[in-house]
Amino acid sequence: MKRSIYLQPTGIFWDRSPARGVDEAETHTWHGLPLAGTPLSFAAVDILTRTRAVTKRTTVVLGDAFSGDWSRDALAASDLLAALSAPRPRLAGLSLDRPRIMGIVNVTPDSFSDGGLHANTTAAIAHALRLAEQGADILDIGGESTRPGSDAVALDEELRRVIPVIEGLRGKTDKLISVDTRKAEVMRRAAQVGADILNDVSALTHDPDALHVAAETGLPVMLMHAQGDPKTMNDDPQYTDVVLDVFDFLESRIQICEAAGIPKAKIIADPGIGFGKHLAHNVAVMAGLSLYHGLGVPLLLGASRKKMIDQLCDVPGAKDRVPGSLACALVGAEAGVQIFRVHDVAETKQALEVWRASKAGTEAGLA
Repeated sequence: MKRSIYLQPTGIFWDRSPARGVDEAETHTWHGLPLAGTPLSFAAVDILTRTRAVTKRTTVVLGDAFSGDWSRDALAASDLLAALSAPRPRLAGLSLDRPRIMGIVNVTPDSFSDGGLHANTTAAIAHALRLAEQGADILDIGGESTRPGSDAVALDEELRRVIPVIEGLRGKTDKLISVDTRKAEVMRRAAQVGADILNDVSALTHDPDALHVAAETGLPVMLMHAQGDPKTMNDDPQYTDVVLDVFDFLESRIQICEAAGIPKAKIIADPGIGFGKHLAHNVAVMAGLSLYHGLGVPLLLGASRKKMIDQLCDVPGAKDRVPGSLACALVGAEAGVQIFRVHDVAETKQALEVWRASKAGTEAGLA
């Protein structure tokens, strides 16, 4: 079901006002609403409404939003404002009060950026440990390429690729481990050997057993938007309004997960850059990132080395797209994204730490 109203935070800023001590008088200076538990706040919202194929956008400051007449949209607007400003729970024990980095470990021969480099267990474990040393908070282990045009991998082969890597890592690092898979049995087996998070690019739609198995494991799940199967998803993707259509899909999947027994506190949403989206769709989603906080869950952004960067900057080699990848990460950070799935962990951590200190006006608290 499509919404009739959406709210996108704008006027986003780092709130540098000093914290009030418990014995200090309450201050009446208003600094906007906090953005999803991050140090960022927002002072205005874009109100998006759509009827059929037409989307209308109006910008209002929050004071006017609070006092305005929302008519029949009053309840929806109130719920969205609450979702936008509520702090997010920890992810498998990891606080989300600062940008977190998910390092990509592709145990595949055909991934678009690094296929074949870490295709055996020893190499994959060594690579994951390097990413952990460079600052990754989460290690994302995948055994099936889902790049545009890729073929599906048989269950036994995917298990052969990823399970030994997760087993080998579990005793060597205290970093969170996620398994990047669309298959229920891979989810089940990965959970048994120590995975902390399930990351499904199909939002638990590919395998009919995935929803039940994900709920059964009790692990957090990352739900990504994709239009179509990886083999054909970028042939001719169609949207009425890509930013809002992605929101509607993710909201629906979150509701379905909750009904299946997966608590909202264990759900993360990913708008799916490059998955069933052409360049115009991808840049529109990037511009609309802050809107997805209205889902009420943490956000994951996976734009690292994506084709979008080549299309914008004529960089055909995926490994040469690091500068564009860092730009994507900073755009996400400005929008309050909590988790960044990246190939280049050290470079991303450096960029985000400089961004944090520069926004806060202090180096204190960096870690």
